[in-house]
Amino acid sequence: MEKLTLVSFDLCPYVQRAVIVLAEKGIPFDRIDIDLAAKPDWFLRLSPTGRVPLLKVGEEVLFESAAIIEYLDETHGPRLHPEDPVTRARHRAWMDQGSALLGDLWTLETTKNAATFDATCATIRTRLARLAEALGHRTWFGGDSFSLVDAVFAPAFRYFDTFEVAADLHLIPPELAGWRARLAARPSVRGAVGTDYADRLRAFIKRQEGVMATRIA
Repeated sequence: MEKLTLVSFDLCPYVQRAVIVLAEKGIPFDRIDIDLAAKPDWFLRLSPTGRVPLLKVGEEVLFESAAIIEYLDETHGPRLHPEDPVTRARHRAWMDQGSALLGDLWTLETTKNAATFDATCATIRTRLARLAEALGHRTWFGGDSFSLVDAVFAPAFRYFDTFEVAADLHLIPPELAGWRARLAARPSVRGAVGTDYADRLRAFIKRQEGVMATRIA
């Protein structure tokens, strides 16, 4: 089996997805954390986009978290995608919605425009209400087994933990509370970030000097 090396920065939710999937599958890997504010030359030579995560598979380099976790699911058991092609396609669509949610969260963290902040909060509430309908009363998104959709949304919910405590901003509908708690308690999700994650996230938000920063202050 080829050696796997993950190039990462643990505040990045896309990195967390990859770490969660690696942990769920029990795949051994090396991890190299970099400073995104001072990206090393060797990283810039490897990454077509200048973003993390990167996964080195032997001498090959994979980029973009969606491609990385799909590769891991295709090459290492147990499978986290459903076997039925239609259900699998639906899961991929919701994974895309998870990425859209992260874009909304980035806007909340960085915008200096109050109207944009409020509109983004409304978008998130709508997006999460639709997610709650899709989840229903299942334990995990796919039913009884943890799936790639769960791995994609877990890092997003971690943001809300900080938003609620530090900024008194509550956007998640109660219908998602059980799923959110199960994700937060899962060892692969807990282990995807360092113990100082919340403090570092708050510090990052404050440096943006946007609407969220004023709420935290």
